[in-house]
Amino acid sequence: MNPAKGTHPSDPPSAEEPPPTVAPQLRALRHRAALTLESAAAAAGLSPAHLSRLETGRRQPSLPMLLALARIYGTTVSDLLGETVTERDAVVRSADMEPTRAGGWTYWQAGAAGRGMQSLRVHVPYGAQGDIVRVHPGEEWLYVLQGRLRLRLGDTAHVLEPGDSAHFDSLTPHRIAAAGRDGAELLFVHTLLQSPTAALCLGPTTIPGESS
Repeated sequence: MNPAKGTHPSDPPSAEEPPPTVAPQLRALRHRAALTLESAAAAAGLSPAHLSRLETGRRQPSLPMLLALARIYGTTVSDLLGETVTERDAVVRSADMEPTRAGGWTYWQAGAAGRGMQSLRVHVPYGAQGDIVRVHPGEEWLYVLQGRLRLRLGDTAHVLEPGDSAHFDSLTPHRIAAAGRDGAELLFVHTLLQSPTAALCLGPTTIPGESS
């Protein structure tokens, strides 16, 4: 199905209420990275109009989009959300892991900010963000805790069961989706590129050899 006129293929449906701190943080971090609206949008695979809507609070970014923008701006999802960390503690207690919801996903920060990697515990509901293909420099590692996860790497599809893991180069086009209607829960670790110009493509894409 062709996108409607004036939209971009990666524009997700709008959410009801965006988190109050995301919009100003997105704009401030883009300015800090010395990126124009057009260049930042192109790096994230978004239209400038859609990024503008994120920065003005008229759209709520999904978790994959937050990860994309964090890499582009050389920061963390915590920084995008305006979360402050008083000190860099090696231990993160379960009681301190507050859930955050974005684009249907729920995630918990599983590590302190300011590191070279970011670790998350993520719940992926069935049908959420299943059409988003990501391509970006770096590495990713994930471990399935519960449910079944569908992972596509390039032209190859995998179904991961609890206890299965994957470690891959993020330049390989990849897509993550829950394989069962109960969703999937996983541990997710990715490298943070401290470069505001790091390229990342994000948006629904047809992978060669995959049928709908």
